[in-house]
Amino acid sequence: MTTPTFDTLNLSTPLLNALRDLRLTQPTPIQEKAFPVVMSGRDVVGIAQTGTGKTYAYLLPILRQLAFSKQKDPRVLILVPTRELAIQVAGEIQKLTTYMSVRTLAVYGGVNINTQKLAVQAGVDILVGTPGRVLDMALSRFLLLSSVRQLVIDEVDEMLNLGFRVQLTGLLDRLPARRQNLLFSATMTDEVDDLIETFFNGPVPVEVTRAGTPLEKIRQSAYRVSNFHTKLNLLEHLLATDDSIAKTLIFCPSKRLADMVQERLEDRFPGRFSVIHSNKSQNFRINAVKKFDAGELRGLITTDLLARGLDVTDVTHVLNLNTPDTPEAYIHRIGRTGRADSEGAAITFVTEAEREYQSAIEALMGKEIPMLPLPEGLHISLDLIPEELPSSPMVNYLPKHTLKHSQGAFHEKKAKNKKVNLGNRRINAKKQKYKKPIKKKR
Repeated sequence: MTTPTFDTLNLSTPLLNALRDLRLTQPTPIQEKAFPVVMSGRDVVGIAQTGTGKTYAYLLPILRQLAFSKQKDPRVLILVPTRELAIQVAGEIQKLTTYMSVRTLAVYGGVNINTQKLAVQAGVDILVGTPGRVLDMALSRFLLLSSVRQLVIDEVDEMLNLGFRVQLTGLLDRLPARRQNLLFSATMTDEVDDLIETFFNGPVPVEVTRAGTPLEKIRQSAYRVSNFHTKLNLLEHLLATDDSIAKTLIFCPSKRLADMVQERLEDRFPGRFSVIHSNKSQNFRINAVKKFDAGELRGLITTDLLARGLDVTDVTHVLNLNTPDTPEAYIHRIGRTGRADSEGAAITFVTEAEREYQSAIEALMGKEIPMLPLPEGLHISLDLIPEELPSSPMVNYLPKHTLKHSQGAFHEKKAKNKKVNLGNRRINAKKQKYKKPIKKKR
């Protein structure tokens, strides 16, 4: 059987030259299967695991068909759930269009919208953005969507999880009826199915693996840990004793706990770990990712918000300080490692309360996650964080028996307080004396 190459696809010379510069010669399965379907003009629903090349699966056929134009309004709209993914996709387009004349712009929240409005008005061929920012610009009439001929929705399930359904449907209602819809994701949900049924026209499914199945080259393991502080002790122990954990992503359940982990690791490994989440500024997040990707940091601590769209290479390990409450979130987390031709490892810390989440993950994957014994001498903390404290039962402050005529809180009024206000005493006295109303003199 002949191994497919990009030369066998119907790619233009500028695209082939750009791929050679990137040292890419063979398409991934999703890229190979999706290319002819997207080129046919049909709506497409592409399902593939994280790290299998979904971005190029839609970019290559789009760029192959995109002709030069001087018009200012975008012809291709790519919607993504996060700012990081918007920056990443726009960057990939720029790499692929080195030998082409294509105007690309990424728009997202957290930065000055007026600067982005001016950039849109200057002219753009491919617009990449988050639903909220794109809708804001469309409503202000700085962005016209009447020329959009191809719509891409990337990681749509995460988009819906982040609460972008209203913005997404608002944009879909404003787009031209005659357009090609492309949806690419690693997992599918009922909500996504409803969206496809409402807005897509007979989409062709392109699936290379069962949705939710992790890559086999990711070595998975887990530890049974009693509480969060013990998880911190175990994390510190693994980082201090396992040199193979050279470039790791550490996922935490919340921003507060992510900051707590960073403070702990900064004390033990100064300058080797950074933290990114939605409370950090855009420039801070971008710089931290760049340092991590360049190998200047050993680890990056983050939350599920950035589990997708975090385009970093050669991640050796994914460390889950909590077990995600949905199997899909777990799949996307561990998909940050074991990408392309590399192998990776995913280690998950599981408390007793999280065992049901582990069972759901294993049910989706169709296999169990191997459990490892805790290292000897590991300090088991008895301290609990507020999230781990048992909820106190509601105290009933009402008395058991309510007396109908309780006199405990009432006292007999004093004589001076029993007087009744009779109005003007002088007038009342005259009325009593003359037995008739008193008329005022005029």
